[in-house]
Amino acid sequence: MFTLMPFAAAAFSTALALASVTRKRTSPAAWFFFAGMIILASDALFSGLVMRSTDRDATAFWLIRAFAVKSFAPVVWLGFSLSYSRGDYRRFLKPWGVPLAIAALLPIVVLSTHIDQLLQVRSVDDGHSWALQFGPVAQVVNGLSLLGLVLALMNLEQTFRAAVGTMRWRIKFVIVGLALIFGAHIYVRSQAILFTAHDMSLSSLEAGALIVGCLFLAAAYFRTGMAEIDVYPSLAVLRSSLTVLIVGGYLLVVGVLAQLVRRFGGAELFQFQVFIVLVGMAGLAVILLSDRLRQRVRGIASRHFGKAQHDSVRIWGIFSQRLAAVRDPDGLSTTAARLISETFDVLSVSVWVLNDERRQLVLGASTAASLVGPTPDSKLSTASAAVSDALTARRLPFDIEQVNEGWADELRRLNSTAFTHGGHRWCVPLRSDGGLVGAVVLADRVNGEGYSAEELELLQCIGDQMASILLNLRLTAEVVRAKELEAFRTMSAFFVHDLKNAAASLNLMLKNLPVHFDDPAFRADALRGIGNTATRIDNMIARLGALRQTARLTPIETDLNELVTQALERFADASTVELETDLHPLPQILADREQIHSVLANLLLNAREAVDGRGRIGVRTELQGENLVLSVTDNGCGMNPAFVNESLFRPFQSTKKKGLGIGLFQSRTIVQAHGGSVHVESVEGKGTTFQLIFPLSRAHQR
Repeated sequence: MFTLMPFAAAAFSTALALASVTRKRTSPAAWFFFAGMIILASDALFSGLVMRSTDRDATAFWLIRAFAVKSFAPVVWLGFSLSYSRGDYRRFLKPWGVPLAIAALLPIVVLSTHIDQLLQVRSVDDGHSWALQFGPVAQVVNGLSLLGLVLALMNLEQTFRAAVGTMRWRIKFVIVGLALIFGAHIYVRSQAILFTAHDMSLSSLEAGALIVGCLFLAAAYFRTGMAEIDVYPSLAVLRSSLTVLIVGGYLLVVGVLAQLVRRFGGAELFQFQVFIVLVGMAGLAVILLSDRLRQRVRGIASRHFGKAQHDSVRIWGIFSQRLAAVRDPDGLSTTAARLISETFDVLSVSVWVLNDERRQLVLGASTAASLVGPTPDSKLSTASAAVSDALTARRLPFDIEQVNEGWADELRRLNSTAFTHGGHRWCVPLRSDGGLVGAVVLADRVNGEGYSAEELELLQCIGDQMASILLNLRLTAEVVRAKELEAFRTMSAFFVHDLKNAAASLNLMLKNLPVHFDDPAFRADALRGIGNTATRIDNMIARLGALRQTARLTPIETDLNELVTQALERFADASTVELETDLHPLPQILADREQIHSVLANLLLNAREAVDGRGRIGVRTELQGENLVLSVTDNGCGMNPAFVNESLFRPFQSTKKKGLGIGLFQSRTIVQAHGGSVHVESVEGKGTTFQLIFPLSRAHQR
């Protein structure tokens, strides 16, 4: 019987491979599955020939072929795990392009250059018998293959975790079947690595696991046509993986069995025991993944221990925590649909959001596979205004099946069910003080159970919270748009005012040009005026453009005192004010010289305008504890406390008649990009002090 199992497994696997590509639409995952099942079928066929062979050369011949075919399995199944049921599979396959290419080329290189080193024949029992032993090259390939299979299982686990509701139900048997097949191969590879010798009895273990795994895959095929769904797992690396835990636990159990066999005998039953453990773990996985079982366990606990059906405080805390992190209606819809599905054992949860402009409900997110995907049917993702008008008059959750009106028929059509015994569909209107903002529709409940009064109250509370968050998101978006419009109007006012002055001067010049064109002095003055106007406009545009950019630094080792000296030299050439300097020795820092120089120039120019050419400006550098401090002080007009606290560093806020209020905003941005801060002390009528503070504990210190 055991020698026939590989051939049966090969036939079963080939049939499933062909069935996977006979569908109307085939995806990359389907072709990966086809190639993977053909590889498993070929491996099983060669393994069967190995088991039936009694000649050493023939055994080695078929065993090398089986090893060669098996070497390509990890790369194919890794590609399948990265594309199966993933709506944006290209985003996952792209970073794995190079590793997949290496994994595909490695077996080719090994088989073409070192095929004679894969297996070694050694004599046992004083030359009366022989055994096949893996060579060093084969051990390396075995280790990489083991790693590839574990990674494939981890990817499939990530896809399963990201799925919810009917999506998880559709792919459950595929995941379990492949996990069973991969588990057997992981065990066989680990045994080959540990003992280096090939154990022919392990071939029957792989064949048996392939047959059982194919049964699960066949169940998935007859259950859903092995259809894929579109889920979108996170790109973040898995912080915890059940795959690693299960693989480690399985190898531990097998190791314990091996020790018991070694101590008490029964080696002939060892492989059978391992196979039973493998099948048992697969059955346990199916039971633990059963939605009905989890619901019944909770029901028994509720009935016999007198506990409330739901821990409302815990559920409310989870909803509050998860929903507080959303930033847009789409994120709210996705998070809420998943949480409601998991809390109430409902496989199909759809969240509809009201479009204020069209007064129509638009699908925000759904756990039903028929409603999600990169390009959902627009006819199934938008409800007419009649539905939203009818829901506006309802406040409490209601049974859609009990309403015999046209809008209810439309709502049922848009939220179709996947199971004939999934119970009634319920709708939870999402209302705020301003009226309807959305709706949640629940369908396909596990076992078709009805909703208790406690559950309906909890659904109502969740709906009220979702409505409140939706309303806040809309109000926040309106505030942001209003601020953007206000900033645009303010910027336009400054810009238009300066352009108006520039245009007035140019118009005056053009009016006088025909009269004084022959005067060389006038022409020279006109050209100079045109050049100054163009420069002014260019500077204004550059300063406005700086508002949209973050400070980009090119840090080098810099002596701040040297930068201050250079800035003062340029400033002194064009200034008649009194300058006082007090520069103390400072450690060098990593800073962008041009950026810091622009900050110094802006502070010095502001100080000169504040004293109006008749005052004193002081510049001081010093080391205060762990901080490097640069101070620029003037005895000019100063600023009132309200302006300093509320408007000083805001763009378009300035005390100067011709200022745009951008210089200090940009200067503080540059200093903060260096890890520093800006402090201001000002007394109206007496003067102002700006302090630039750079902490020496920052990473840019030398």
